[in-house]
Amino acid sequence: MSATETAIASAEAHSAHNYHPLPVVVASAEGAWMTDVEGRRYLDLLAGYSALNFGHGNRRLIDAAKAQLERVTLTSRAFHHDRFADFCTRLAELCSMEMVLPMNTGAEAVETAVKTARKWGYRVKGVPDGMAKIIVASDNFHGRTTTIISFSTDPEARADYGPYTPGFEIVPYGDLTALREAMTENTVAVLIEPIQGEAGVLVPPAGYLPGVRELTRERNVLFIADEIQSGLGRTGKTFACEHEGVVPDMYVLGKALGGGVVPVSAVVSSADILGVFKPGEHGSTFGGNPLACAVALEVIAMLRTGEYQERAAELGDHLHRELGLLAGGGAVEAVRGRGLWAGVDIAPALGTGREISERLMEERVLVKDTHGSTIRIAPPLVISKEDLDWGLDRLRTVLSS
Repeated sequence: MSATETAIASAEAHSAHNYHPLPVVVASAEGAWMTDVEGRRYLDLLAGYSALNFGHGNRRLIDAAKAQLERVTLTSRAFHHDRFADFCTRLAELCSMEMVLPMNTGAEAVETAVKTARKWGYRVKGVPDGMAKIIVASDNFHGRTTTIISFSTDPEARADYGPYTPGFEIVPYGDLTALREAMTENTVAVLIEPIQGEAGVLVPPAGYLPGVRELTRERNVLFIADEIQSGLGRTGKTFACEHEGVVPDMYVLGKALGGGVVPVSAVVSSADILGVFKPGEHGSTFGGNPLACAVALEVIAMLRTGEYQERAAELGDHLHRELGLLAGGGAVEAVRGRGLWAGVDIAPALGTGREISERLMEERVLVKDTHGSTIRIAPPLVISKEDLDWGLDRLRTVLSS
């Protein structure tokens, strides 16, 4: 067997099959390119679902990690460390908020947001104990913990994991009327993705996010924006909410916050909201550890200049122009997205999203499918226009064949 076949066979034999990866085995990566165990190079148009916004092996992030590795990597939150205050301060400033509660993974941050909203509802809004309701959108993807899949509408994520956690109401994404009708005196929060990534990079109708903001403010309900995939430069703004001039009550962040180096997530909000926590009521041994803070501080510094957001906006316009030319020609049924993020619906006659992803892999381009016939394109923000065009040419080749 080849090195690739050997590695895949071993993985299949000794790891749970909770993923269905493409049959490529990556050994090294730099920028927007990855190299497999047999020396073949591939253009990465997925960027770790936005975790790698700044590319593979970004020198600034690697240097920050190396420097911190030589000093201290973990203290637990039992003690202070010298990177924690700066991390919380700089991230709060980036979000125009006041307080940060750091965690590790995106799902942990969503769970933290749920707990925050419920506690705020009981302690501040005055909802009767055990009656708090959180409204979410259909086709959402916020993670795969037991609580989160309880309000998923994806059978693959939800089936066989009951009994499910109560306290959530699901309404159609983009439907303000349904949202208004679902609100009661016991509603404590609305939790939505400003752009639904896993659902196929679905952008809500114009006016939806401002409508959510207005409704939540009127009804004394928290607006929680899950910007784990959409935030930190991906859409051409620091946050996707900015495209409609909206500031939520709470940001949920992850993925790119760790620069593809370490897992870092956070809930960012006001002191009135995150101030509901007292010592011992929520925590994480690794949340806000020195190594994570060092890398995240460099990520925040890179975003403060605005250059990565500008690059995502400029290259994103080019990406969507080129993909738009493919739509309506029979091979592509629809293109959606914002910035360097696109969902491309392939005509079913040409194959499933998985099959198109496999054909692109043969052309040395890596993407990933979702929901049957859709492929997602989300390259690192550092990709060159020439490399992006090369990848798009390979997509045209696959679709025309």
